[in-house]
Amino acid sequence: MLERQGLHAALLALLLAGAWALARVDGVLDGSLAGIPTGTWLAASIGTAVAHQLYVAVGWRLELHRRTFTRAFGQAGFTVFAVPFFALILTRPLLIVPLALANRGTLPLPPGAGLAISALLAVPALYASYSVVRYFGFRRAAGADHFDPAVAALPPVREGIYRWTSNAMYLHAFLWLWIPAFAWASKAALLSAGFQHAFIWVHAWCVEFPDLRRIHGPATAGDGAP
Repeated sequence: MLERQGLHAALLALLLAGAWALARVDGVLDGSLAGIPTGTWLAASIGTAVAHQLYVAVGWRLELHRRTFTRAFGQAGFTVFAVPFFALILTRPLLIVPLALANRGTLPLPPGAGLAISALLAVPALYASYSVVRYFGFRRAAGADHFDPAVAALPPVREGIYRWTSNAMYLHAFLWLWIPAFAWASKAALLSAGFQHAFIWVHAWCVEFPDLRRIHGPATAGDGAP
């Protein structure tokens, strides 16, 4: 249950401390949107990311080691887990957009550079998202292998972007979070995107990879396959 969770807590504390320090850089907390200051949008954006990943860590470990959801809800156990999972993960990009709008124009970029960077980031992000939907599936992305032996027994995914990487969601799909920061030249959105991308790798190292080894055996390679 607690494998690597001490490290998980320590790395989260370091990331939060770093975000707190960087939030004091000139311009990061400037601006507001709909009467809500940038600092509030930033706290909501980072807080939602933390809540989402802690929910996943607790939910996956409870199911993997104690079958908590399936014992309580039977075949509906994964659905009960997945509804908050998807609500939280969808909230993350929905919050970073108003954060960027509240703080727009604070990141010094040459004219057109932000949109050009956004377009470049969108290419791998879009391909990764397509590959997740087309080949990997939302159920596996939400950790259905923790709940259903039939899902755990599925073969590795080697199509789409998974031909080149087994960590497409973490490496490339999370690039969506960076796009608003560059599109609206926002320091605050850049901080949130950086925090979230770093913290998803903490989740990978401290939660997902150990779980994959227990489910699929020692030869695991990330989100695409065991």
